[in-house]
Amino acid sequence: MKTKWYLTVSVLLVITSLVLTACGGAGGAASSMKTEVGKGEGEVAIVDWPGYVERGANDKNYDWVTQFETETGCKVTVKDAATSDEMVTLMNQGGFDLVTASGDASLRLIAGGTVQPINIALIPSWKNVDPRLQNAAWHTVDGVHYGVPYQWGPNVLMYNTTVFSAAPSSWDVVFNEQNLPDGKTNSGRVQAPDNPIYMADAALYLKATKPELGIKDPYELTKAQFDAVVELLRQQRKLVPKYWHDATTQVEDFTTEGIIASSSWPYQVNLLIANGQSIASTFPTEGATGWADTTMMHAKAPHPNCAYLWLEHSIQPKVQGDVAAWFGSVPAVPAGCTASDLLGAEGCKTNGSENFDKISFWKTPVAACGDGSSNCVPYSEWVKSYLAIIGGK
Repeated sequence: MKTKWYLTVSVLLVITSLVLTACGGAGGAASSMKTEVGKGEGEVAIVDWPGYVERGANDKNYDWVTQFETETGCKVTVKDAATSDEMVTLMNQGGFDLVTASGDASLRLIAGGTVQPINIALIPSWKNVDPRLQNAAWHTVDGVHYGVPYQWGPNVLMYNTTVFSAAPSSWDVVFNEQNLPDGKTNSGRVQAPDNPIYMADAALYLKATKPELGIKDPYELTKAQFDAVVELLRQQRKLVPKYWHDATTQVEDFTTEGIIASSSWPYQVNLLIANGQSIASTFPTEGATGWADTTMMHAKAPHPNCAYLWLEHSIQPKVQGDVAAWFGSVPAVPAGCTASDLLGAEGCKTNGSENFDKISFWKTPVAACGDGSSNCVPYSEWVKSYLAIIGGK
C-alpha cells in the first residue's frame, strides 16, 4: 500500500539530499536572491500542511485567502501534504512556488538547492517575527534566510476522555502494553504516525525513562541509542493496529475505529472536539517533539512576485492569529496572539505558547553530532528502520 512505497521513495530522496549536502548544494545561493518585487503573475501555488491555507471552504469564518486574492490579483492554489517527506518529494518535482516546511524538511530543501534565499528587506513585516525564530537554524544558513517563519507548536498526546478521566501524564500509554482506566488493554487501541521522524518521540521518551542511555538530543543518536529506540518501537508495533498517514484519516480512526490515544497535532484535536467527540490533549512529563514551520520559496518558483506578496501577507497579525485558531498552533508573530477574535485572549496559551523551551523541534538527523563527532545515525537509516518496523520486521 501507500506507506511502504512512500517510505521507500523517501529513502532515495534522503540519500540524494545527503549527497547534495556533501557537495555544498546550497553554495552560491545568496547571489540568486531576488532584489525587488514586481507585478504579480496572477497565481501562487503552495504546498502546505492541511489547515494552513484556508479560504472558508471548511468554515466561512476561517478565510485568509480571499482578501489576499482580491488585493493582489494572485489566485492561491494549494496542495496538502501529509508528511515532511511528502513535501520534499513535491518540491523536488517542481511546479510549486512555496512550501510550509517543518524543520525536518527545510535543511534538506536548502542543501538540495530546491529553495531559494529570501530577501527579508522585501518583506516589511519581517521585523514583527518572534526574535527566537528570525535566525533559527532550520531556515538560516551562513546568515542567509531561506524562508519566513509561519507557525509553531508541539506534537501532543491526544486521548479519549471517556477512557481517561484524567489526562495521562506519560507517553507510556502508547509505548508499553498496559490496562487503561476503563479496565481494557491499550493493545489495538493506540496509534503512531507513519513518519520516520516519530523515532525522535521514542528517543525523547527514553531520554527521560532510561537516562543510562545518555540521550541528550533526540535527533542525535549513537548506534546504541538508536538501537534502543528501534527496540521500543518494535514493542509498540504490537500495540498499533494502524499507523496514521494524514490528519483526516486519524480523525476518522478516533471517531469510528476505537483508537483512544496517539501522538497528534492540535489540528486533529480541534477537529474532533468541534465534531462533538470526547477528545482532549496533553503535554506529557517527558516533554514533546514539535514543529516550527517556515514558508520557503522554490528555487524555480513560477510566480515569484505573487510568492513574495504571500510571504508578507502570511505574517500579518490577524492572519497569524486566525491560522493559530484553526490549526491549534502558535503564531510566529507574537502580535497574532491578540489580533484574532477567533483565537481569543487565551488562545496562544492554550496552544502551548509557554512551552517553547520544552519542545524538541523537528530537525533532520545527520551523521555529524553536536559534539563534533560523526557517530550519529543519519536520517536515511531512520527511514529504513521505521519502514521495517511498520512492516513488522
